[in-house]
Amino acid sequence: MPDKQQRSNRGFASMDQNKQRDIARKGGESVPNEKRSFSRDPKLAAEAGRKGGRSVAPEARSFSRDPKLAAEAGRKGGEASHSRRNNGQNS
Repeated sequence: MPDKQQRSNRGFASMDQNKQRDIARKGGESVPNEKRSFSRDPKLAAEAGRKGGRSVAPEARSFSRDPKLAAEAGRKGGEASHSRRNNGQNS
């Protein structure tokens, strides 16, 4: 047998990406809107994000080491946010 590693065809990671998305989407849909605390409380979501950021060592924070990378990510996020908002509207 060649030096190829055997790969399992079982489990989530071996599934087709579309099937993985479908399964993940079902998990999100299973929680009713009124129980999605971050969607109801943006301050809670922001605080959770800050906590997550503080849990990473300063030397491992790529945005703190690379302001250009942070600026580019912010631009992309803003563009994505605005394009989603405008897609459903008639001009």
